[in-house]
Amino acid sequence: MQNRKNAIIIGAGPAGLTAAYELLKKTDIKPIIIEESDAIGGISKTVCYKGNRMDIGGHRFFSKDERVTELWQQLMPTQGKPAYDDIILKNEKEYNKGGPDPEKDDVTMLIRRRVSRIYFLRKFFDYPITLKFETLKNMGFLRTVQAGFGYLYSCVFKKKEDNLKNFYINRFGAPLYRMFFEDYTEKLWGVNPEKIGADWGAQRVKGLSLRKAVWQMLKKPFAKGNSKHIETSLIEQYLYPKRGPGQLWEITAEKIVEMGGEIVMNTKVDRVTLNGEKINSVEGVCNGKRTEFCGDYFFSSMPVKDLISAMGDSVPENVSRVASALPYRDFMTVGILAKKLKIQNKTKMKTLGNIVPDCWIYIQERDVKIGRLQIFNNWSPYMVKDPDNTVWIGLEYFCNENDEMWNMTDEQFTELALDEITKIGIIDREDVIDSVRIKVKKAYPAYFGTYNEFGSVRSYLDKIENLFCIGRNGQHRYNNMDHSMATAMEAVKLVKNKCKSKEPVWNVNTDKEYHEEK
Repeated sequence: MQNRKNAIIIGAGPAGLTAAYELLKKTDIKPIIIEESDAIGGISKTVCYKGNRMDIGGHRFFSKDERVTELWQQLMPTQGKPAYDDIILKNEKEYNKGGPDPEKDDVTMLIRRRVSRIYFLRKFFDYPITLKFETLKNMGFLRTVQAGFGYLYSCVFKKKEDNLKNFYINRFGAPLYRMFFEDYTEKLWGVNPEKIGADWGAQRVKGLSLRKAVWQMLKKPFAKGNSKHIETSLIEQYLYPKRGPGQLWEITAEKIVEMGGEIVMNTKVDRVTLNGEKINSVEGVCNGKRTEFCGDYFFSSMPVKDLISAMGDSVPENVSRVASALPYRDFMTVGILAKKLKIQNKTKMKTLGNIVPDCWIYIQERDVKIGRLQIFNNWSPYMVKDPDNTVWIGLEYFCNENDEMWNMTDEQFTELALDEITKIGIIDREDVIDSVRIKVKKAYPAYFGTYNEFGSVRSYLDKIENLFCIGRNGQHRYNNMDHSMATAMEAVKLVKNKCKSKEPVWNVNTDKEYHEEK
């Protein structure tokens, strides 16, 4: 054991934790995780505020990668296999009799119903867009005719997919693009879709189109339930930890330590020492003390911009230039605890408290800055301290660090959020009980600016023999949680098999089996 090799893993998010767990299960290499913050899970953590839990960004546990699904089940088994309404009647009503019992059946996954809709014109529209009567009614006759002809036109006259706008128009037509995609996408990225590379659409919704959404709706009654042939944007059920995604990653961290791994918290890596085409060590500061971590292998899920910066003068000038200007989008969410929602459940779906059934709602309204709204009661009743009498929602805003919204005080920004959510008719101000604001830096790697030159950065990083870039920020790629885990699994496989090519790690989420719609 004295000759045991070490793997230094930067970041205790899904990718870093998965890498450590896989190393311990499949090799004799000891993982040492270095985490900048005091929380486990990265942006998949669960934030607890006065007994109410917040899922930062929303994380559905669904994957077409069987390795990922198997790992989730190892860590948190699924609680039975009943239909969703049975879970509502059994688990959620039992919960409300006396609150959660942490000693009884707590480490399990729930089966949840996926409902996400678009809020536009102060009305609800299905997401993905369908051609149901209600959709056509809400759109109105003129918009419906325009959408129909626009879609037919896009089927015949395809645009060159050199930007995200053309990508969407080719699949939905120009009228539907303007109604349901343009404004939300600009809220998310801060720039018009014309300036965003089509790569983002190809990663997130490449298999989805109006034709496919309609076809899926028509064949649904005859489907045999093989989820591998359903676009992720069209799935109807997913797994979810009782107390949010952070619960699973906290369990993973505990198992890593039990198995002999090490996790160092509150330490930001700011220096990487190279010797030729290998990394010798990384350094970070914790409680004012600089510490060096030496290793044989290095897994990085830190932002590429920061990783290249930490390497200092050893990096070629062009690579440094591209990396330093890589764009990111930051994120803020305002948790609102209310007595009730103003919007009413007009669906046939059962919900606890008869609130609307959505786990999140895309806010397409042009007169507000809010991008998306989460209803945590619908993710899991265990996320809410008193789900019988309160509704716990998250208002999501996309911004840039140090811009006007980011620099507002908590009080100022919360007032803005409350003004907007009441303006569009979601809640009444008098029903608000409490609120809190949470900030997240570099939540979304962006696909514009110097991203077009990212190939030079990747080529440089790939030449470093013992470095493996994993996860969303580690690859500057808008990966889902399961994709981030898969990059870690592929990286560990390369280490175990002593393979030199990093292609399998970068190829995750480029296959047609991977789709999502955030």
